[in-house]
Amino acid sequence: MSTETEQHDRRRPAGSSPFSFPPVSWPWLAVTAVIIFLDLQTKQMVSEALTLYRPVEVFSWLNITLAHNYGAAFSFLSDAGGWQRWFFIVLATAVSLVLLVWILRLPRKEWITGLGLALVLGGAIGNLVDRIRLGYVVDFVDFHVGDWHYPAFNVADSAITCGVILLLLDAFLVGMRNRRTE
Repeated sequence: MSTETEQHDRRRPAGSSPFSFPPVSWPWLAVTAVIIFLDLQTKQMVSEALTLYRPVEVFSWLNITLAHNYGAAFSFLSDAGGWQRWFFIVLATAVSLVLLVWILRLPRKEWITGLGLALVLGGAIGNLVDRIRLGYVVDFVDFHVGDWHYPAFNVADSAITCGVILLLLDAFLVGMRNRRTE
């Protein structure tokens, strides 16, 4: 009589270990790497080319403006005195590790979730690198209507937003499928 572990081991493909991850996780890690690369490259280009808080008009509703964000989204806690840097570094590191493990364990069929997680992870790491290296996040995309300006953001922020939208869409679609099967 075999144990449950032995039965599970017989179902595992030859040459794999109980700790190996499905090969489908590697494309998501590639997406994550591309987001990190694009984010850091665009931030470096803008930092080298522009003067802090001096907008360059691209369209009547869009500027490229070098900005330093010491806080989180919408400059939350930006004037908290410095402790927020370390708080956001610890938080982003913990979230990134959770997302990484989630991606590595994700079943093959959950590609919307995989893409969403990869985008969020890439954005989180891109902004984390800034916080560690610089103490702030470099933002530069400045949408505006007249004198009203949406808070400046970057490629990492865009990736996080798109990733969260995909995760919400996936949750909605799963909910719809579950209601149909009931």
